[in-house]
Amino acid sequence: MILTLFLILLGLSLVILLAARLTTGLAARGQVYTASTVPAGRVAIVFGAGLSRSGFPTAVLQDRVAMAARLYFAGKVEKLLLSGDNRSIYHDEPGAMRQYALLLGVPEDALVLDSAGLRTYDTCYRARAIFGLTSAILVTQNFHLPRALYECNALGVASIGVAADLRTYRLSSVLYWNIRELFASAAALWDVHIGHPVPVLGDPEPIFH
Repeated sequence: MILTLFLILLGLSLVILLAARLTTGLAARGQVYTASTVPAGRVAIVFGAGLSRSGFPTAVLQDRVAMAARLYFAGKVEKLLLSGDNRSIYHDEPGAMRQYALLLGVPEDALVLDSAGLRTYDTCYRARAIFGLTSAILVTQNFHLPRALYECNALGVASIGVAADLRTYRLSSVLYWNIRELFASAAALWDVHIGHPVPVLGDPEPIFH
């Protein structure tokens, strides 16, 4: 009896997780472009993706910043909004993203830092509430784009995306990311439609006046 109940609950949980991932995936259809085909916009939002022990962007984050830089140099965007976790002096994602973008030749005045983008939801929410964006090009990897697009569009930032898969990632990492997205997608649907959490805010800092 207990085993049967457990299996039923496990099955229902898997259905919910898969349905959430399918929902974000279907919503993103037709909204993902390449660097050459994406329509021009004013801002690219770059999502944080962790730092190495030395404080340098991870390979995934390097690719996101590099793709955003390509969009800038191609005249697709005017500004890059670099959003990530800066909860301590030892972990400053936006600062590391800024330094890497500068190394790639992006000028300082094209870079805007969001130091309270702790989650994708927070980044999208703050893009509208703090930085005054109503549209954006989202730059992240294919595994993350559907959820990012879903959340930003739902939170009032009309978004399209460009995949930042610039290298072949380890199979184990890809598998982990995709399993994680099952849970993250379910959490995203909850936040957007039920929970409505309010992230860390502050005074408005509109990118364009």
